[in-house]
Amino acid sequence: MKTIFMTGTSTGLGRSSALLFAEKGWKVIATMRNPDKETELGNHPNITLMALDVTDVEQIKQVAKNTIAMGKVDVVFNNAGYGLAGPFEGASDEQMMQNINTNLFGVMRVTKAFLPHFRENKGGLFITTTSIGGSLALPFNSIYHATKFALEGWSESMDLELKKFGIGIKTVAPGGIKTDFAGRSLVLAEHEAYKEMLDKVVAVFMDPERAQMQSTPDQIAAVVYEAATDNKDQLRYYAGDDAKAMFARKQELGYQAFRDELDATFFGE
Repeated sequence: MKTIFMTGTSTGLGRSSALLFAEKGWKVIATMRNPDKETELGNHPNITLMALDVTDVEQIKQVAKNTIAMGKVDVVFNNAGYGLAGPFEGASDEQMMQNINTNLFGVMRVTKAFLPHFRENKGGLFITTTSIGGSLALPFNSIYHATKFALEGWSESMDLELKKFGIGIKTVAPGGIKTDFAGRSLVLAEHEAYKEMLDKVVAVFMDPERAQMQSTPDQIAAVVYEAATDNKDQLRYYAGDDAKAMFARKQELGYQAFRDELDATFFGE
């Protein structure tokens, strides 16, 4: 039985991935900040719940140690993260630091905690949830994009760095996911000078036609499972029709024309 360690499994993609891997016969170590509130995952015989806040350096080290003590870990799935939206000028230093601490440093810390184990076993795979927002940018998401672009660049470098040890690293880059991400996992920065522009952008994001292009958590979880099991030497997996279409459009048009198209879409200019 293979073992996968996961962060951010309380809802959405993380929860769906934990259940999918468990149903496929994997041993799943599912972590979240408040496992005491969880009822479904803990009842599955293949799932073990652990408390983990990816901004807590010492807790990461201890949880990794406890996990490894249970046996060999084959895959680490870095999924914990949240969105920070709104005008950059309105974001507080605390909001910026917390988003970077969770989305970027959290992934780096968890990865670092398991690297010695993977080196000793001469194998292992890290999978990180990034976003289509790690390959292209939309307005009023600058800090979130900064974390996701950083993860993609970091993963490219790590891909080269880890190959000699037999260790893989992959990213899964979804588009929109039909979850409560906007309500539960989104922090909004505000600034009066940008209100009219932000209202236009929100209207585009909330368009029901746009929502139809989004994927379910189960659909994206299937891509995570594919990345974990296909044995391909492939770094990046775009997940969802919308993510694939947007990336293809940017490639087709080139950055300048793509930027102008986005400007017209969001601001009508």
